[in-house]
Amino acid sequence: MDKHTTGAPRRAGTLLAALALALGAAGAAHAAAAPKAEVMHWWTSSSESAAVRKFAEAYRAAGGVWGDTAIAGADQAKAVAINRIVGGNPPTAAQFNTTKQFRDLIDQGSLNNVDDIAVRDRWDQLMPQPVLDVIKVKGHFYAAPVDIHMSTWIWYSKAAFKKAGIDKEPATPDELFAALDKLKAAGLVGLAHGGQPWQENILFQAMLANVGGKELYLQVLRDRNPKAINSEAFKKVLLAFKRLQGYVDAGSPNRNWNDATAMLISGKAGVQIMGDWAKGEFAAARQTAGKDFGCIPGLGPNVPYLIQGDAFVFPKTSQPDAVRAQKLLATTMLAPGAQLEFNKIKGSLPILSNVDTSSMDVCAQAGMAILKDKTRAVGMIEVFLTPDQNGALQDVLTTFWNTRMPVEKAQKGIASALQD
Repeated sequence: MDKHTTGAPRRAGTLLAALALALGAAGAAHAAAAPKAEVMHWWTSSSESAAVRKFAEAYRAAGGVWGDTAIAGADQAKAVAINRIVGGNPPTAAQFNTTKQFRDLIDQGSLNNVDDIAVRDRWDQLMPQPVLDVIKVKGHFYAAPVDIHMSTWIWYSKAAFKKAGIDKEPATPDELFAALDKLKAAGLVGLAHGGQPWQENILFQAMLANVGGKELYLQVLRDRNPKAINSEAFKKVLLAFKRLQGYVDAGSPNRNWNDATAMLISGKAGVQIMGDWAKGEFAAARQTAGKDFGCIPGLGPNVPYLIQGDAFVFPKTSQPDAVRAQKLLATTMLAPGAQLEFNKIKGSLPILSNVDTSSMDVCAQAGMAILKDKTRAVGMIEVFLTPDQNGALQDVLTTFWNTRMPVEKAQKGIASALQD
């Protein structure tokens, strides 16, 4: 074999080796370029975990790498997120509620905005005003809301109602209490409740909305009007709230909300007043809305629909890869397909009004119908109150719930708690 024939294979081998190295380097560069996101959230119940997987799948399908940091308990998760942001080691995105919880982070300049995504996807036109009022500050969008939750749905077990001889869905506060009396007389737990301050807060909001109405609700929480707080109408609300305690069981203190929902699923209890995230627990137990359980958005045709939801904030960073990951998260989480699949499992409604919800259950359909009337959508309690005000209010409500505090003292305590 001459030198020309022996040299050719060597050159070919060298070229092939170089090509392989180049392809390997290109592949490595491509892999490194995939937007990697650490997403911090508190969705740890079975239904919540199943729901957030839909976002993870959508992000991966868009070419991203999803890193899941789940922390049990909303307060704990928010505290960890804030500590990491302040400490200079932030996640790519962190979950908060669509309330004033992250306003301090905005004021401190600790968050990136997602204005380009919001403008492109017409958030101003397609999101409810109470949500926009929270996420848009001084013309900039600082969070990506992913759902609409209504905090004060009244859920009931069809089996428990049948056992107690209740054949008509309550349509007024008086009818609700009559149903609770029948459930108690039948040996069932009337109201499945977890005795935790935030859950008592929900019961209070439900009574303020259903017994007090929209005007009083706004006077007390938005305006923090002392005259309204000390009125006879508000006293009636507080007495209705305290009356609910007569229908809970001895195991109520410190019970988790999903364990209370399980009492309805098993037919042990008749009613739970809880946000529509509870619907995810019914779905996980393969129960069907309208067949196995009922859902009442309000005890009357004009009861305010108290909304909040979940949103992701994007800690301040100038690193191009991190910013790209943040923008891809905001895009994929609000894509119609991901919105529909996530909210079906989570129990909530899509945040954008142009998502086709015709395949969702009867409770979701009822909520969407109500939201078409823009006057019915009102922010839930934390939309109007700072975390400190809300904490002070919860302290009064929990003391009133668990002790023999006179209602007039509770009114004075709430007036003091809601001072600026």
